[in-house]
Amino acid sequence: MTDALTIHEAAETTGWSPRMLRYIERNGLIEPQRSAAGYRLYGAAELQRLRTLKELLGDYDLGLGDIGFALRLRREHELRDAVEAWFEAKPERPADVPADDWLSFEQQKHSRLLEAVRARQTQPTSPTETA
Repeated sequence: MTDALTIHEAAETTGWSPRMLRYIERNGLIEPQRSAAGYRLYGAAELQRLRTLKELLGDYDLGLGDIGFALRLRREHELRDAVEAWFEAKPERPADVPADDWLSFEQQKHSRLLEAVRARQTQPTSPTETA
């Protein structure tokens, strides 16, 4: 690709920082070409995608995470189905829980969920953290 910008030139042109351009790429929102040496190269097509991404974010008051999630919904059918099922689901008291106990039942479930989340957050994530 001869008509292309480096990541720094693309950052200067688009207003995105090089770090943000790498983040956008990591999240699958753009895929710049690569030079023989492995450097990112941004041509007209990539610049257009970056410009229209910025317009989309501004026009609809979205963040990159929103667009990344929308992409996951398109690619991951199981996730899309789970989200759709959540939207369609109606709150319903479990049959084995008396009406007077439903609130405390839900509170207890939330407490267990939060404890599990906290436990996952405090676990080491790499072998070097356990050493």
